Amino acid sequence: MTKAAITLTTGLEDAEKVTVAFLVAVGAAESGRDTLMFLTKESVRLAVTGFTKGTACEGCPPLPDLMDRFAHAGGHYIACGICVKAKGVDPDSLVDNAEVAGTVQLWEWIGDDCTATFSF
Repeated sequence: MTKAAITLTTGLEDAEKVTVAFLVAVGAAESGRDTLMFLTKESVRLAVTGFTKGTACEGCPPLPDLMDRFAHAGGHYIACGICVKAKGVDPDSLVDNAEVAGTVQLWEWIGDDCTATFSF
């Protein structure tokens, strides 16, 4: 089965974009794909336990619900190590399905498999 890698560069300053990225990630993970979200720039804060709250727009699912569904479906995050350091994020504060790593680890995860990619 194809893997799915979703790169996200935006945090809650663009909550609608974050919601769309999570909808794509949840859809991939819930359909049985090995799914990874590569969080960069401001989006690394989304992986901090308790940080992501609220609903992006009228009719949108709450972001915490999307994160719970993603975790329950086996999805995981790589929070860019450079970005984590630059934003002053404590690596120990990340959710259980997140790790601090970089592009080398992203490529190792992709490996030689066919991987669908999305960038937000």
